[in-house]
Amino acid sequence: MDPLTHSATGLFLSRAGLNRFTPYAAPILILAANAPDLDIVSGAGGALTYLNYHRHLTYAIAMAPVMALVPLVAVRLAVRRPIHWKGAYLISLIAVATHLALDSTNIYGIRLLLPFSAHWYHLDLTSVVDLWIWAMILLAVAGPVLARLVGSEIGARSGGTPGRSFAIAALAFLALYNGAHAILHDRALSMLDARIYQGAAPLRVAAFPDPAVPWRFRGLVETREFYSVHDLDLAAGFDPNAGHVFYKPEQSAALNAAARLRTFQDFGRFAQFPLWRVLPVAEPEGAVAVESMDMRFGSPLHPGFVATAILDSRLDALRSWFTFGGAAPR
Repeated sequence: MDPLTHSATGLFLSRAGLNRFTPYAAPILILAANAPDLDIVSGAGGALTYLNYHRHLTYAIAMAPVMALVPLVAVRLAVRRPIHWKGAYLISLIAVATHLALDSTNIYGIRLLLPFSAHWYHLDLTSVVDLWIWAMILLAVAGPVLARLVGSEIGARSGGTPGRSFAIAALAFLALYNGAHAILHDRALSMLDARIYQGAAPLRVAAFPDPAVPWRFRGLVETREFYSVHDLDLAAGFDPNAGHVFYKPEQSAALNAAARLRTFQDFGRFAQFPLWRVLPVAEPEGAVAVESMDMRFGSPLHPGFVATAILDSRLDALRSWFTFGGAAPR
């Protein structure tokens, strides 16, 4: 999820009652709810380094106890006042766990079992930015302020922890929203898997959530010869022949040469639905461009995560690179 959602989750945990465990619970929880994203520093090494180390060890269950210490040290040094270490550590660990849980609902995925397994876990339930979750955050943050204003106008007495009921409602919404999305997602997968596409049965199907409309998905179907991409609306009919079809290339020496490059090997460990392409280039003579893209994040029409190499006429690599937003200009 995005930093706003993680930060709001930490704030709501504090208001819901975890602020009783230690002084400065709110900053501890907000920092802990974002702590796994410290891996952003890997971006200094370039796009491929970031791909390799984003959602890496900082997202592993084995590292969660260590990640929970970082916010405690930061807050203690900042405020220069005592904190209740046992209570602070417990709530910090809870907030780190919410980060892992929320990010596992995205299509990007997380590697929970590092360093023992590099398997990617992803539920494909919500977008990294979900507008319904943002609306809930706005309501839960603004609600207590509006309630106090109304209370002051009518002379009502305030009681309890400010915003506690809104915070509990927001956390409950997150749980229920993901549960409901899991049901819709399962229905989308069943709908995709039960069809025939251009006369071919699907090998695998996936459904990726729309950031604004919960019952709409981007459907992805893989067959032996092609990928088929669909705008899937669970409230409407579904035509399996109405998708965009992208054919897989035949195996070739150029593909084999590119597959041996580090850029493609690193990308291959991440990509779940790779589509390869071999394209001619103007210079040098006889050279070709080889691309591999993860169809979860785009298509040849709108490329997303793409590994690219330029091979000369002897299939030696002139250069290779990875980009998050499509292939670099050649």
